[in-house]
Amino acid sequence: MRTTPDFQMLPGLTRGIPVCEVMDGSQVERIDAASMDILENVGVLFRDPIAVDDWKRAGAKVEGEMVYLDRGLVRELISTIPSDFTYHARNPANNVRLGGRHSVFVPMTGAPYLRDLDDVRRNPMLEDLAMFHKLSHMMPALHSSAHHIVEPYDHPISQRHLRITYSSMKHSDKMFMGMTTSPKNAEDVMEMCAILFGEDFMEEHPVTTGNCNGNSPLVWDEVMLGAMRAFCRRNQPVLCSPFVLGGANTPASVPATVAQLNAEALSALAYTQVIRKGTPAIYGHYLSTVSMKSGAPMAGTPEISLMNFMIGQMARYYRVPWRTSSLLGGAKTFDAQAGYESATTLSAVLHAGANYIWHSAGWNEAGMHCSVAKFVVDAEQCAMAYRMAEGPKWDDFDQALSAIPDVGPGGHYLGHPHTLENFQKAYFMPELFDNNSVEQWQAEGGLDTTKRALNHARRLLSEYQEPKLDAAKDEALRDYIARREREIPAADELNQSY
Repeated sequence: MRTTPDFQMLPGLTRGIPVCEVMDGSQVERIDAASMDILENVGVLFRDPIAVDDWKRAGAKVEGEMVYLDRGLVRELISTIPSDFTYHARNPANNVRLGGRHSVFVPMTGAPYLRDLDDVRRNPMLEDLAMFHKLSHMMPALHSSAHHIVEPYDHPISQRHLRITYSSMKHSDKMFMGMTTSPKNAEDVMEMCAILFGEDFMEEHPVTTGNCNGNSPLVWDEVMLGAMRAFCRRNQPVLCSPFVLGGANTPASVPATVAQLNAEALSALAYTQVIRKGTPAIYGHYLSTVSMKSGAPMAGTPEISLMNFMIGQMARYYRVPWRTSSLLGGAKTFDAQAGYESATTLSAVLHAGANYIWHSAGWNEAGMHCSVAKFVVDAEQCAMAYRMAEGPKWDDFDQALSAIPDVGPGGHYLGHPHTLENFQKAYFMPELFDNNSVEQWQAEGGLDTTKRALNHARRLLSEYQEPKLDAAKDEALRDYIARREREIPAADELNQSY
């Protein structure tokens, strides 16, 4: 029984540890005031005629594409964002709550390369994406299959979103993300979700997540805003995510960077409520700092941790759920640098109280590749972090205490009935780290973490069992994809028109 793998998803994390808050109340208010001043006096560029007209009707000051947002209007709009909500998965047992003390782990997305089961860096194909969706389904601490974990190069860019969405739906019955690479693509995702869940169900229940990246400093473009409208009109949450390269597109200062990011996020969060009052929305961001030696983005730096702590405080100040990125690394292989950077980021985001913890498995080389080996190790790290973030468990405290007089001074607990009953759950035992003696390690092949992880991934995939889609819905989804692939010209560019 102990050796039988358990692929059942862990419930959404309910944190039992306190958050780390690096600002006092006056400093939170100082960031808020600075952000509101940016919104009122510097303004935000909305490069989208529909959004500009929407803001005019909402009462904002608009000059061309520049939108100046009164702080009273911003506060009124964001007050209608739900402070928490429940995601509904294809399998209701995998529903998860988000917001407040409730968090989820989501794999990385967007990698143009992968390091495969042989640890070879290459272009991914659709079957590679399917592999990652299968692994996501089997890793208990991952709560989502995400969407384009890697880019499937064997399908045209203009049609790729259809196959990505279907793969997310088919290979896992956990929640998933929806492509926002163009407004038309986002509309396709909404139609596919309506086939899977029903239009009426979506009106009341979040079933997927879109991500809309801002162009820092202080720009939102037509592609992202159009995709945001597609999701919000159907009551589906979006991550409102400024894209921070600290020192390059923000000031070279942690507090000033947070003030700018906060203004950018608030402007998008407010716009979601202009689109549809009461629709769920998530305060998002992507954080990195820039090496002043090379201009390259860095992960795992002290300043990124500090910004996560500060952003968590700001999101709680506005009472909205928030997203961050976890287990990020800039290393080119799954080496010590990757481990240190990832561990630093994971610890910070958990203590910052993040809700939607994205990029939690596979990220390396600044997101340029997803590593199979790192993917499964990261997922186990999420399971370890989950255990830590739950806080101490007191359910057997008195029973455990009673073992102390039984053993007495100088004894040991290894054979005590309490130990035999609880040893599997008392302390987390990683499968992918080796803690044996060097002699035993050598006798078992002297495998490093990468080789051990790749063997584990192969074993998982050999035991994968597909959670079958309803036959009628599966046929309807396939028919929809076939029709849209006939309608959308195969092209190496985004589908903006069809």
